[in-house]
Amino acid sequence: MEWEFTPEQVVKAEVDYGFENFRQDLYREVVGNLGASGATEIETTFSLLFDLCYWQATGRPFDAFVAQHHHSPPVCEFLHGVKEAMAPNVAMLGAILQRMLMTEVENGAQLEDSLLSVDASVRRMTTTLPACAAS
Repeated sequence: MEWEFTPEQVVKAEVDYGFENFRQDLYREVVGNLGASGATEIETTFSLLFDLCYWQATGRPFDAFVAQHHHSPPVCEFLHGVKEAMAPNVAMLGAILQRMLMTEVENGAQLEDSLLSVDASVRRMTTTLPACAAS
């Protein structure tokens, strides 16, 4: 995905671009790339790519994510094929998560409580597909 702003601008709250915006944009990108694929393939690909971005944006290594899919060599090959292309998405999602955390702290929460709150928010927001999936 491409943006007219940087991850740094998101962290500094110079632009209003949040977690759900990212998920909607990623979903649209998957739909755009897969074209006439079925809904199941689109949803599976979106979930895999979102999970990859989230995994790496939270500081975990790419190879450990791929290792979780060792039972499916085509998935591992796909992940290696998209690794470079997903790097900007990982950076943007990392910035969004950092901004979410900073907002909690700026509002007076302790860091540990902020981490738990952001984690809970992410879990709530990822239980369904993005709103644009229905349209």
